[in-house]
This record gives sequence, structure tokens and C-alpha cells, in this order.
Amino acid sequence: MSLANVLRFDTPPARLRALTFLEGCSFLLLLGVAMPLKYMADMPLAVRLVGGVHGALFLAFVVLTLRAMRKRGKPFAWGARFAVASLIPFGTFALDRGLREDDEAWRRQRA
Repeated sequence: MSLANVLRFDTPPARLRALTFLEGCSFLLLLGVAMPLKYMADMPLAVRLVGGVHGALFLAFVVLTLRAMRKRGKPFAWGARFAVASLIPFGTFALDRGLREDDEAWRRQRA
């Protein structure tokens, strides 16, 4: 998975895939960098900054997931899988293969 392929925003599945990647990275930064800085180096501002960015990305992730469920007819279980993955470190990265396949199918339909 190259970063250039992940960060394409030209189709709805590609936008969800890119946002999933960014949300996962922000979660790892929050847990792996900002939280240790807060508790070990007494720098609570790190959590405030990274947490704010992560929160915004998470809300966008929820909105795009719900939009995909509605517009593309995805079942509740699909959305539930996304919800659970967003709570587990590295969980959103596990969704990448399915999102890549959705993106490729979308491109084939539109071609």
C-alpha cells in the first residue's frame, strides 16, 4: 500500500479509504505520542492538539461511513465493523483491503 494510492480522493470509496488511513494515523499519534507526552513529560497541550485533530477526523470518518451505508446500500454489519475497527489501534488499517476492492469496483462501474 503506497501513500500515493491511499491519498486519492477522486471516488467516494477512495475518499473513505483515505480518511480511514488518516484517522488511523491520528489515533496512533494520540496513543503513541501525545498521551506519553502528557503523562511522562507533563505536556497536556499535546493531547489537546492531537486529540482535536483526531476528533475532527473521527467525526468525518463516521459521516462518510454512514453516507456509504446509505448511498451504496451497505449493511449494518459493514458499518459496525468500521465502528469496532475505529476503537482498536491499527484497526482501521485492517479495513484497507475491502475499501480498495470497493474503490476498484466503483471505478470499473464508472468506466
